[in-house]
Amino acid sequence: MGYRREDYIKVNELLAERRQRAEADADSRRDEIYRKLPEIRLIDRELAMTAAKIIDLIGEGPDAVKLGMAKIEAENLKLQARRAEILLSAGYPENYTEPRYTCEKCRDTGFVGSEECICRRRALILAGYESSGIGALLGKQTFETFSLAYNSGNASISRAYERMKSYAENFTGEGDGNLLLVGATGLGKTHLSTAVAGVVIERGFDVKYETAQNIMSDFERWQFHRRTGDDDPTERYFECDLLIIDDLGCELTNDFTVSCLYNLINTRINRGRGMIISTNLSAADLRRRYEGRITSRLFGEFTALLFEGRDVRAEKLRANGQK
Repeated sequence: MGYRREDYIKVNELLAERRQRAEADADSRRDEIYRKLPEIRLIDRELAMTAAKIIDLIGEGPDAVKLGMAKIEAENLKLQARRAEILLSAGYPENYTEPRYTCEKCRDTGFVGSEECICRRRALILAGYESSGIGALLGKQTFETFSLAYNSGNASISRAYERMKSYAENFTGEGDGNLLLVGATGLGKTHLSTAVAGVVIERGFDVKYETAQNIMSDFERWQFHRRTGDDDPTERYFECDLLIIDDLGCELTNDFTVSCLYNLINTRINRGRGMIISTNLSAADLRRRYEGRITSRLFGEFTALLFEGRDVRAEKLRANGQK
């Protein structure tokens, strides 16, 4: 699926704004130079006649065209040298009137020939970060910053780390499977989920990360409180390449939310769209809280990763001398 349509629109508008600003600034500097150094205006007018001069050669014989082109090129080089000399003598750089693009490689178009420029790619990644729901965490909670020091030798967390890193690095957006993260708070479920999101976004996919509580609130608002003209806030939960649901079990549970949760999980499974769901509930707690058709999918369509060990947050506070 790739990045959201809204992200592409946002990036294209950003590039267009950069390009227009660079060219407007160049026009302003050119007007300044024309006022202060009138000879530059005359030179630019002469250079602007190049295309007309070339057209005048049409119909001439091959030798005449060759000689005419050589003459035009020599004259232009002379004019350009004179232009640079005037600017430098007046204390200006010779490219003073040229646009100063944010990216000189693509001139803020986003493409170098038919190839996407690295600047556009980076802008799309940043837009993906912002729209993922966890933009502020993505630079901090990565696979590189995840530490096993507080649970040294813990096989369950080491296994979860390796499995989730492989999942992120091999994500294709279709048929990638689903992960169910089970364990108490403070063991790294959120950190590793965020790390997966960062890698998958970097690889060009649309990721949405949200708590179960906020997802169910969006479904409720859309069902019972929407107004004419509102955009459906639940659409992206179905359409994104990877949906990460945090803290399943913290949401209000009733017939409506259970129905919405089942529909969301079942629809994404049927479409082959990946999910990562984290919960502090045990398998027994999940069975007690949700109906069988939900738990059958959680236990049958997800790879369960068990997080066991000491609360890392509490250990860090103790290490810093806090209670």
